Amino acid sequence: MIILNKENGSTGSFYIKENGKELAEIVYRKEKDKIVIEHTEVDESLRGKNIGFDLVEKTVEYAREQRLKVQPDCKFAEKIIERHQQFHDVLYVS
Repeated sequence: MIILNKENGSTGSFYIKENGKELAEIVYRKEKDKIVIEHTEVDESLRGKNIGFDLVEKTVEYAREQRLKVQPDCKFAEKIIERHQQFHDVLYVS
């Protein structure tokens, strides 16, 4: 599955779309030195396929490219980042 990106000013999302319907999405906003993950949602048809993890991973990769940190306000994204050491380098600490 291809993860797409769309941005509008300081807000954006990574998402998966099939047959014209968005089936999974992670919503974020960009601030001065970080990306704040606000919400993650995965359609029931994709649950259990690690799509949520893939969306978090894509957001982390994007943050690295942009030299930004990640602040997960979304509980799901927070759990994923905390559980996976490979994401800790971008975790925003206030």
